[in-house]
Amino acid sequence: MKRTILWFRNDLRLHDHPALHAALKACDEIVPAFILDERYLQRDRWGFRRTGPYRLQFLLESLEDLRNHLKELGGNLVLRIGLPEREIPAVAAEYDCTAVYASQEYTHEEKKVEEALKKVLPLHLFHASTLYPPEQLPFNMDQLPEVFTAFRKQVERYVRVPFPLETPVKIPVPSLEEGALPSLSGLGYAVPPTDARAVLRFRGGAGAAYERLDDYLWNSHSLSRYKETRNGLVGADYSSKFSPWLANGSISVRAIYHEVEAYEAEVEANDSTYWLKFELLWREYFKFVAMKHGRRIFFPGGIQGKSTSWKDNPGLFRQWAAGKTGDRFVDANMRELLFTGFMSNRGRQNVASYLVHQLKQDWRKGAAWFESLLLDYDVASNYGNWMYAAGIGNDPRDRVFNTAKQASMYDGDGVFRALWLEGAGRDPEAFWESFL
Repeated sequence: MKRTILWFRNDLRLHDHPALHAALKACDEIVPAFILDERYLQRDRWGFRRTGPYRLQFLLESLEDLRNHLKELGGNLVLRIGLPEREIPAVAAEYDCTAVYASQEYTHEEKKVEEALKKVLPLHLFHASTLYPPEQLPFNMDQLPEVFTAFRKQVERYVRVPFPLETPVKIPVPSLEEGALPSLSGLGYAVPPTDARAVLRFRGGAGAAYERLDDYLWNSHSLSRYKETRNGLVGADYSSKFSPWLANGSISVRAIYHEVEAYEAEVEANDSTYWLKFELLWREYFKFVAMKHGRRIFFPGGIQGKSTSWKDNPGLFRQWAAGKTGDRFVDANMRELLFTGFMSNRGRQNVASYLVHQLKQDWRKGAAWFESLLLDYDVASNYGNWMYAAGIGNDPRDRVFNTAKQASMYDGDGVFRALWLEGAGRDPEAFWESFL
């Protein structure tokens, strides 16, 4: 009997899962496994938790949802905490698995783990997080355009987005010692308090992802107004809010893309429906930028290799992170992030620009703060957007935001600033000290 490990990574779903389909075709039984990488529970060079409580809670909810869906199809999920390059071979030995099937990642640390695993087990990797299989692009990866518009025009013209793969009807597994799902407190984290001001109660897992997809498209028809509302700041439906589920793969980007196309066919196609696909292409582009440039996306001078002299003022950074700079628009956005783990796209651009261009602080420290707090942290998108803001990424221009002008344009009535800065609320610096 041929048996293999299906190693779940940032692909916590059963629908549109290429590695799962390949494993089921090639093997009699599979052992679904997830390794909670202990490195991501540690603190980084700046002293921040690499995975903060919001994202970790969302991840644990997603794993519970995945295990439940596996059980519905006759499967289960082995869960371990440690280093994947050690734990996966141990699981393989325990269950007599001869290979590993997994989704491919594109950034430095994840690729190092893949290389380590390849030394001890056959590792079969599949593209699961992109719209387009990289081999179908109309250029080699080393010829990826350095400007988004050139990339977009080529892929829109020459490449079609494949349809998502169906969910299997049965997943044959041996008897498994699944391992208990850890808790936040068991991992040394405080449970994050809920905040009534949050734009949405984000709940992890594919079930919640599809509920959100249905609600945003088919129930509320918010998609039809996306281009007009996408720069909003308050409420659930000014934007899709799909990003947390996309980040850990509870839903695939191809599934969302084709659902939008179905909406266009059945309801309407307008600038808004196109614009959501346009934003999915930005996400796609940053994946490929990470593939092309490797570790350079983490360098001080970014992929442009600019000579930089970033300052390091812990006091200024603390004011920025705690929402106490004195710039009310920046502060409101930073407090939303601190208290909920989420921030609008408009807010992210403004606070990043402020840290880099007004405070002159190292953009990588800001990116690390986002990595720790954001529910929807994605390596390529986070570092790609921060490089963009710092003028060292995929844009030849320095984009300096006038936050006062931005506030007047996008929060002209002051509702957003009042929501986060006025009235009763937790003190952000005390919150930082006691919680994070």
